[in-house]
Amino acid sequence: MSSNVGDSAFPEPKPPQSGLKAALQYTGIPPSWLDKRPKLPSRNWLIFLGVTSVITGCYVYDRRQCRKIKEEYVGKVKHLSEDPLHSLDKPRKVTVYGAKWPGDEDYDRSMLYFRKYVKPYLVAAAIDYEMIKGRRHGDLAERIANEIKSQRRQALGLDPPPPSVMLLPPVSPEEKRRRELEGGIIIVGRPTFKEFMAGVKRGWTESLEVVDKEEKLSRELETDGRFDEPELESPLGSFDDGEPIPTPSRLPSSKSFSPYTPPHLRNTESPQPRSSSSSESSIPDSMNAPPPVIPQLPPILLVHFVNYLGLTQIPLMIWDFFNERRKVRSGAEAAYRLIMGQTRPFEAPLLHEQPTTFDANAVLEPPKPYLSELSPSDLDFDKEAESYYKKSMVRDFESDITKARERFYKELPQRLDTARALARGTREPTKDERDYPPPTEVELRAERMKKELRWTSDEHGWRIVTPNKDPEWDERLREALKVFIDP
Repeated sequence: MSSNVGDSAFPEPKPPQSGLKAALQYTGIPPSWLDKRPKLPSRNWLIFLGVTSVITGCYVYDRRQCRKIKEEYVGKVKHLSEDPLHSLDKPRKVTVYGAKWPGDEDYDRSMLYFRKYVKPYLVAAAIDYEMIKGRRHGDLAERIANEIKSQRRQALGLDPPPPSVMLLPPVSPEEKRRRELEGGIIIVGRPTFKEFMAGVKRGWTESLEVVDKEEKLSRELETDGRFDEPELESPLGSFDDGEPIPTPSRLPSSKSFSPYTPPHLRNTESPQPRSSSSSESSIPDSMNAPPPVIPQLPPILLVHFVNYLGLTQIPLMIWDFFNERRKVRSGAEAAYRLIMGQTRPFEAPLLHEQPTTFDANAVLEPPKPYLSELSPSDLDFDKEAESYYKKSMVRDFESDITKARERFYKELPQRLDTARALARGTREPTKDERDYPPPTEVELRAERMKKELRWTSDEHGWRIVTPNKDPEWDERLREALKVFIDP
């Protein structure tokens, strides 16, 4: 009986612990943690850990490949930056054009693509660059056309050469021309390419006359009668001597403005014929005609660029995020083509003349495709990118401008009546009008001019980049353009 009591008072000794547990129990870790048996997580935890691991692995692998591609191409071109340069020489310089992507409010998206995927290799090769971007559709085309016209005017002696601000020895025109041809032009995306081709064609085709857009538009708008005052009807109908009342509608056409029209906006009769005659006689027809041959232009680097927008393209955005190595490689290869400098002639469709003789057998035969349809063309560069434009923007762009114009002119008569009534003192301003004065007639004219300039520019620019239209082309450019290719 005493033996049973002794056995219950002293518990059985625990089995000896392993070396790891014996070492860890003196570190302050709770013993229950050491005795806990591991088990698999629950089903939900396994799904979460699996999905997270796959996503993280894809992201890490993609960014690691991007870093390898970048290091590879930087290593190919960095030796060019180590070549010695004369103190009076300048590094090779290229011009980068980036236009607004249709439907994207961020007009700088193409330049962001250039700075991220192309610029690092130009910097590694010590190549200078100048970025020119368009804020609205048509800005690049207008700028390129004006620059070409300015060069033509300077070459003909119509304009003086630009003043030099550098204190270095002057550079001869031949040396300047050589440096331009050694550089290049970088075009990012399909919209930029269309605006570039339109600007080049306009610059070498249109007249050299300097046209002020605001003045030209003001002459077009001053005859539409939007700001004309209604005729004042008199109960008498006429004076005693039989002469009609001199209402604005009975005044001569050259004096169609109202007495409240600002002097600087009035349509006068004499200055316009003199200015037009002087502008016509300022440039002879021989100088104003387009040149038969276009001089050689700097080679072009065509850079693929697609901007995904809209809810329907979210899967493409996700796929693009985890496959950034494709864009890194594409930008690196494009930059490498420019740095190496190997070119080929620009490929464009061939134009065929229609046969002048009638062939009865040819009517029965099926029409054969033109050679332009069978031969490759650089005018089709990045054409598939137009399928990623937002459908709603392509469909409603011009209609939105039309609706905005109609809404403005629908509200204009009431705003104009208020401005004239307050200016003439025919009624007292209301409390809201005293706190927030409505625009005057001069301000309404300026607002109209600003809106019309923007609307007309957007319409002309959209006609250039619309996916339903091919890029502009001139046969004189066939021998003047070259394209960078893989070395």
